[in-house]
Amino acid sequence: MKRLLVINPNTSERVSALLQTHVQAAAGLHVQVRTVTARFGAPYIADEASYAVAAHAALDAWAAALASPEPRPDAVLIGCFGDPGLMALRESSPAPVTGLAEAAFIEAARHGRYAIVTGGERWGPMLQRLAQALGQAQQLAGIHTVVPTGAQLAADPAAAHRLLAQACRDAAHQLGVQAVILGGAGLAGMAAAIQSDVPVPVIDSVTAGTHWALRTPPQPPARGTPGFDIAWQGLSPEMCALAPTQAA
Repeated sequence: MKRLLVINPNTSERVSALLQTHVQAAAGLHVQVRTVTARFGAPYIADEASYAVAAHAALDAWAAALASPEPRPDAVLIGCFGDPGLMALRESSPAPVTGLAEAAFIEAARHGRYAIVTGGERWGPMLQRLAQALGQAQQLAGIHTVVPTGAQLAADPAAAHRLLAQACRDAAHQLGVQAVILGGAGLAGMAAAIQSDVPVPVIDSVTAGTHWALRTPPQPPARGTPGFDIAWQGLSPEMCALAPTQAA
């Protein structure tokens, strides 16, 4: 049985439970999904500061998961539409690593040019920068952020469906795209609920992340065992255990 480790880089157990449910459903019964929650940071990632902390929290949660008695994962999925810590975790892990945003970008680009709809006004420039870093800037036609955060949207699904369906229709019509990504762990499952109201495919970032994480990686991993390349000071014992011994 294949094992998928999902890392929620915020501290919300409710988001972790949502990820566990939807990732397991997308992965199928032949995959063992384990979702872990950040041990520190913000309950919702909504600005540059919380995003920066979330990258550290993702690495820490990964190291803590590896230190547990559970078998090591065959793949790792960062359960945040923004992929904090993606490159650092990919560098450190022998198992393939992806995030909700990277996977959704790849899935949406198969349809042509695409737009993003997500919650939280500050995510616009942050996602634009990520798309540039991942080589997706040309395919990404625009980002439509709605005022409520993903956490607020998830708290009122009926209102969220109306708001997000309209935002996706606006993005499709105004930008002339061939697909729209509905991005965010808190919005898992909502793409299917609003698809009939949107004239182009609506990509669920959690479903896309699950499917991409479980595919065979195109290249072999950079390392055979998990670890970091420098010794840490003042970090968690689990992170320090994966680092080389500090020189005397």
